This record gives sequence, structure tokens and C-alpha cells, in this order.
Amino acid sequence: MAESPSFRRHPHPFSIDLVRWLPSSPASSDGRLLAAAVLDPSSAPASSRIHLLPLDDPSTPLASLPLPSRATALRCSPAALAAATSSGSLHLLPASFDADAAVAVPGGAGFHVGPVRGLDCGGEEWLTAGEDGRVHVVGGGGDGRVVARRVWDGKGMAGYEAARWASPAEFATGGAGCGVQWWDRRKGDAMVAQCSGIWGRGVVTGMVHSIDIHPSRKHICVVGGSSGTIFAWDLRWPQQPIPLSGVGLNGTAQPLCESEVWEVLFDTYTQSSDIISSASTRILPVMMCSEDGILAVVEQDERPLELLAEPCAINSFDIDPQNPSDVVCALEWESIGVLTRGRDTMTEG
Repeated sequence: MAESPSFRRHPHPFSIDLVRWLPSSPASSDGRLLAAAVLDPSSAPASSRIHLLPLDDPSTPLASLPLPSRATALRCSPAALAAATSSGSLHLLPASFDADAAVAVPGGAGFHVGPVRGLDCGGEEWLTAGEDGRVHVVGGGGDGRVVARRVWDGKGMAGYEAARWASPAEFATGGAGCGVQWWDRRKGDAMVAQCSGIWGRGVVTGMVHSIDIHPSRKHICVVGGSSGTIFAWDLRWPQQPIPLSGVGLNGTAQPLCESEVWEVLFDTYTQSSDIISSASTRILPVMMCSEDGILAVVEQDERPLELLAEPCAINSFDIDPQNPSDVVCALEWESIGVLTRGRDTMTEG
């Protein structure tokens, strides 16, 4: 019999915009650690910081890094933590959270002008995509400097909200008015495929907020966006997106929520209702969070499994890559939530 999930709320003195698990180290004496992007609206002007938090008491920071403006994206890799901001800057911090070793790429004409919402790590390079329509790859310059190389400049015609590496040579982006795009660096940093998506209520192209790509099925990505929309995109059939959730999709997907879907991640913990091979077209379970306070798992052609229904927005969440039964959430009402799932969690049939 499956164990019931447990959920703990940890009040925080600041607004929590984003939260991520940090890779654990056997040498660490602090146990499991979190990184959170927080905003203090009581200061003048409002200040934004990245906090290092212990899992057993997330309300008490162990360390802190100030940011020049509000954090708009936060990602972790085994070696570093990266935060992007509303003023277009990128900040890289060692996994040890040594603030003295932090480096930054300032916002401006040479990088991003305005919020950077798409951010991901691919090996030793970081991918950024902004509302200004620009896409950059950021990495070491060989002399200790951090160098940003522009891959694309949409000149503001379409803004990006999400970016995700699929491999060292391929990545996906998405945003407003452009659907989802697939890029291949082996072909001159070219966009090689595009999908407008599948949206309810007669919308031709909605707003993409989040993209995830399955680590072992890199030709499949899942997308979360406006009007409760979640769909999958299989590059083998690039013009046939697969609806997973949405409003007004003619019954082809279970509507889970009607608000913005802020984040989606493939859920490696939840067992699929079907045994599938790597060649199957079936989409593996996906976790999502939304503006109307829903944290849930959706699966193709199955009823969604609701994990949380909060009275406030769930701004972001992260699944612990080392213990995927644990999920951490950033709650709009100045709290961090930690969900621990039972050992035999499965989606409802």
C-alpha cells in the first residue's frame, strides 16, 4: 500500500520567487540544501537576493548573494548556481556558495536588455533567453573570463520565456508569439524546427512559460503555458503536438487548471500507467505548478493526480534529482513548501 505524502510549509520573512535543490555533497555538514530567489519588498528600493537554505529550517539562510534586480530565473548544476534578473544580468556562483567567487554578465546592449526568463545549464555552458528576443550561450573564455556569445537576436519581435538544453549541440526555446523552437548548433546555430503548440479557446499561439526535455528521450519536450495548457512535442512528428492538459481542447486532454502553468518537469518518480519502450510515442508523467495553486502530475490519456491545491500561487517547484520523492515549492504567500511522497506513488487510472 502506498504511503500518504506529507507536506510542510515553512514561513519565510520574504517573498519567494524561485526555489531549487542544490546538489548534495558527502562532505557537507549542513544536510540537504536549497537555493531560493527572494524579494524583500519592505526595503527601499525592494531588494532581491539568492539565499542558501538548509532543508531542515528553510526560514534561516546560511548565506546570501545580493542581486541588482529581481530574479527571473534560477538554475543549478553540479558545479555552479546561476541566477538571471529582470535587468538582464546573469550571475554565476560556485556550488560552494562562495560569494567572493561569484561572477556576473551585466545586462545591457551587449547581453540582454530587460528580463532574462529562460536559463539552463549544459555541461560547462549556460543558455539564456530573454524578453528582448535574444538568445545567448555563456561560457568560459579560456582566460578566466566569462564570455557571452549571441546565438540569435529577434530584435524584440518575439520575447522568450523559457530555454532548455537537449544536448551539447541542441536546445529548445519558447515564449510569446513564437511557440516552441528547436535549435541545432551543428547547423550554424540555426532554428531547425518550430511548433506553435496546441491551445484551448481558439487561441492560435499562447504564452510558453516552461520547457523540459526528458534526459533519456531527448527528442521529446513538454511545454507549460497560458490557460492551463500543457502539451508535449515529439520532434519525430513536429507538426503534431500532444495535448496533456488544457481548457477547451475538445475533450482530448483533462483540464487541470485554467490559469498560467509556471513550471513543468518530467517526473522520474511517478510510475507510468503503461510499460513503455524508448521507441514508444507515449509521454512519461509530467509534474506542473500553476498560478491558481495546483501542484499535480499529468500523464497522457490518464486522469491527473493532484498533489497540492494551495490558496495561493505556486511560483515554482523542483524535484530533488537525488531523491525524486521529495519536491520543494515556492509559495506566493511567503512560504517554502516541502512535499515528501510515498514510495509507491502512481497516477490515478
